[in-house]
Order: sequence, then C-alpha cells, then structure tokens
Amino acid sequence: MFDFVRQAIRDFRHTGSVWPSSPQLAKAMTRTMRALPSPRRILEVGPGTGPFTRVLLKLLRNGDRLDLVELNGAFCEELERKHLRAFRAANPNIEIHLHQARIEDVSLDDPYDYIVCGLPFNNFPPKLVRSIFRRLFALLRAGGELVYFEYAGVRVLKGTVVGPKARHSLRRIGAVGRGLRRRHAGRRTLVLGNLPPAISVRLRKH
Repeated sequence: MFDFVRQAIRDFRHTGSVWPSSPQLAKAMTRTMRALPSPRRILEVGPGTGPFTRVLLKLLRNGDRLDLVELNGAFCEELERKHLRAFRAANPNIEIHLHQARIEDVSLDDPYDYIVCGLPFNNFPPKLVRSIFRRLFALLRAGGELVYFEYAGVRVLKGTVVGPKARHSLRRIGAVGRGLRRRHAGRRTLVLGNLPPAISVRLRKH
C-alpha cells in the first residue's frame, strides 16, 4: 500500500488516486469473468500494485492466459515480486505475461475475452481517452467485455476547483463515456466499499 502511495505522489496523473482500490471494487470489476468458459484470454491494463490482479489470479484456470500492461516500472517490479513469480511457478499451465509499456504502444496478440482497465481516464486529455478506448475495443473479441471504473462524482468535484479549459475537458471525457455506454450496452455499478466510492462500468463489444 505504501509503495502505491509513494508512486501516486510522484505521478498522480497516471495513478489517479493516492489509495489502492478495495477488494469490493476488485470483485465488481471481475464479477462476470467467473462465468466465462476456459481457455480464456484476459487483459489487465494499469494494474498498479495489483488489487485487481490478485482477484484475477484466483479466477484463472489451466489453459488461460493473462496479459498485464503497466507503465510504471516500480509497480511492475512489485507485481512480479509479490504476485506473478510465485503464481507462474505454481501454475505452469497458465500463461502470465507482464508488459512495461503504454497500452497505446504495446504489441499484443488479440483478441481478448475480457479486459479489466484501471487507468484514470479523468486525468487524461479527451483525445487520449478516445484513443485508448479505440485500442481496447480493437483488442477485444466480438461478445467480449471491457470493464473500467471511475470515482463517483469525480468530474463534478474536479470541475469546482479547476479552470474553464479543464472543465471543458472533463465534460468531453464524460461525453465519451456516455457514448460508449449507449453503443456498448453499458452497465454501471456503484461500489461504496472503496475510498473514495467508485463506479464500475461494463461494456460489451457487439
């Protein structure tokens, strides 16, 4: 946890919080993955110190593959040390690949059945948000699900303390999310057991 806080202070733009996500949010983000038949291809984007990764690893079965894409080198080292190294040794029939890169740049073998995204979209320019979502849907198979989250009321709260240009940017990011929910049968789930409370958003590729 303290490693996460240190990295968040250094680079808040890419972490988006000073506190790691809760087990309750992790459960909401991975809920429908449990019903998918194996073998499954899973992608986690922006795992940080691994609050969602821990749950994903528990759900994996023989023949599955998990790719993780994380930009922060310190987080990658922690993921390897605390979660991935021992899991690989104990589960040789499950593929685990960690990529230190931006999701926009990394080379991946699509398609994926399920994508979990922990990126702080409200910290990014709207153009980058659209670009990342295009990339994620390009990596997702038809019928697959993409799940991401945001903090409840974050754009309203940020809009009260930033200037007009930043407020306009936040409104555009909100419009991107609404458009995605309309096109991809979006479902939102409020998770009060997180600091701060969060909303998981589930999208399906037609």
